[in-house]
Amino acid sequence: MVSKRQQVAGSFPRIAVMLHDLFMVWTCWQVLYMARYAILDNAPIIHVFSMDIAVVLVVQALAFRYVGLYRGLWRFASVADLLNIFKASFIGLAAIVLAFSYKRLEGIPMSVLVAYPFALAALLGGPRLLYRAWKDYQAVHSDVRARRVLVLGAGHAAEALVKDMRRSGDYEPVGLLDDSRHLRGAKLQGIPILGTLDDVASVARETAAKLLVIAIPTLDAAGMQRIVALCESTGLPFRTVPRLSDVLEGNSLPGQLKEVAIEDLLGRKPVQPDWELIRGWLSGRTVMVTGAGGSIGSELCRQCARHGASRIVLLEISELLMLKIQGELCRNFPHLRIECILGDCGDPAVVRHALLGYRPDTVFHAAAYKQVPLLEGQIREAVRNNTLATECVARACQEHGVDNFVFISTDKAVGPVNALGASKRYAEMICQSLNQDNGTRFVTVRFGNVLGSAGSVVPLFREQIRRGGPVTVTDPEVTRYFMTIPEACQLILQAAASSSRGAIYMLDMGEPVLIRMLAEQMIRLAGKQPHVDIALVYTGLRPGEKLHESLFYSDEHSRPTAHPKVLEAGVREFSAERVLGNLGRLREAVARYDVEAMRSILFSTIPEYALSHDADAAYVETNVVPFPSKEAGRS
Repeated sequence: MVSKRQQVAGSFPRIAVMLHDLFMVWTCWQVLYMARYAILDNAPIIHVFSMDIAVVLVVQALAFRYVGLYRGLWRFASVADLLNIFKASFIGLAAIVLAFSYKRLEGIPMSVLVAYPFALAALLGGPRLLYRAWKDYQAVHSDVRARRVLVLGAGHAAEALVKDMRRSGDYEPVGLLDDSRHLRGAKLQGIPILGTLDDVASVARETAAKLLVIAIPTLDAAGMQRIVALCESTGLPFRTVPRLSDVLEGNSLPGQLKEVAIEDLLGRKPVQPDWELIRGWLSGRTVMVTGAGGSIGSELCRQCARHGASRIVLLEISELLMLKIQGELCRNFPHLRIECILGDCGDPAVVRHALLGYRPDTVFHAAAYKQVPLLEGQIREAVRNNTLATECVARACQEHGVDNFVFISTDKAVGPVNALGASKRYAEMICQSLNQDNGTRFVTVRFGNVLGSAGSVVPLFREQIRRGGPVTVTDPEVTRYFMTIPEACQLILQAAASSSRGAIYMLDMGEPVLIRMLAEQMIRLAGKQPHVDIALVYTGLRPGEKLHESLFYSDEHSRPTAHPKVLEAGVREFSAERVLGNLGRLREAVARYDVEAMRSILFSTIPEYALSHDADAAYVETNVVPFPSKEAGRS
């Protein structure tokens, strides 16, 4: 926002311009009168000021105000301003004729009235164009390297940006735009505020801007979508300033310009977890994360390190991912104790070694396979890694007295139609079956697609666009719900810190997004036109995929929690004896690589999965509830 002193200062040039214009009106009227009577010997006396001249000045001033002549600045005078001047001159002429009609224009020569609007337009437009030409000459010769920048926003971020641009010398701020109309014509750091955000196309042309910068870091997704659309309409490149959270988390530097990312357009208003609750719960704890090098696992490690955990045990099967997250944590949190265990969380000896050696208070089980089409042909690995490994870690936590076991599940587990969903749903039921009134507290957190996670659609689209297309979309009507990785992990911690025993928590993921629209927006952000520069190809739904996803069953009777973005689902009725009893048979089938036996066990344990493979698959659609959240993403 602009200070009151700056607003007052901005009004002085406008007053000077108004006085200049009124002086030109007086000059025009006097000169035309003199020219009319110059050749006559008995010319009437022409007074420097009279009642007639006062009337002319008043009505012409009202005409200037009516057409909005003082909304623009001389520095950016253009053809549009000249048209406004002509308009004001002719409206002023009509008003003068009307004002003097009471005396039938007596004493006012017709030649003066005919020449008046043209002469006045020349007297008003000439100085404006000369001033702009002079300023343009100064700008060109002062620093030919500076890139002309139009800034969108006039708040604290814009003020800091203008200072940084001036210090660098590589950019020349030529104006600002802001939707606060009372700022119109004011100045920020000496830079004029030229209009609202909707004026970006016309102002960019008038100012000869070469770059647009969005300096409103508090924008929500809807606001960013609107501004990006306005920027795209200009055909100019555009950038944005980083959010405060990105700067604090080390993802961006202060003052650094970055391209608008698809996350900026799909995210929602920043989620504010109850940090006091989370820090109180995490403070001094030893935390173990399985799948610690993956998208979700690594972010959970960062969040736990940032909010009070004293030691983090990393359990990861990939040595490269292990090295990456270990190095990052050691650099950013030098006083945090980091323990690394390389191994498979489905191996009881590995899990037992980790729990006995480091005695974690809480285990976040984020390790999983998650690629739907791939797992349809690899059901053994889906069962082994997603179901049996979960049971392995969960039982070990129970046996060794771990306080909390947090299982990261997926929306695919609701009305599962694929191997990923069935294996995860079975794991959910295992956690609920093992939960007791004392001992380890089992908590399940269920959410959908995570922006930028390994194997998700956004990195795939980026790569396809980089190669020049085509961008492949399964179906024009397919929708998914999206959440950023940090937001998802913050809400996982929120749910874990405030949870009750055996509950399933679902994260509110906002409004559904058409994948087709997502692809088109990403193409535009890359500076291309969808269907023109980059083709979209529809490939059809792949094995195991749905058009739409859901986060809970209708009979789970979801209810709100203390946090508006977290809902709690009740436990569905199922046979815990069957769930736990079938695990032995499932383990034998995995050992024999008997795919048909594994499917049979999953069908008998999860009736809705069996129905999804029968003609009566409509059950799956009617027994699940659409909810602000969809699609899977995990690591």
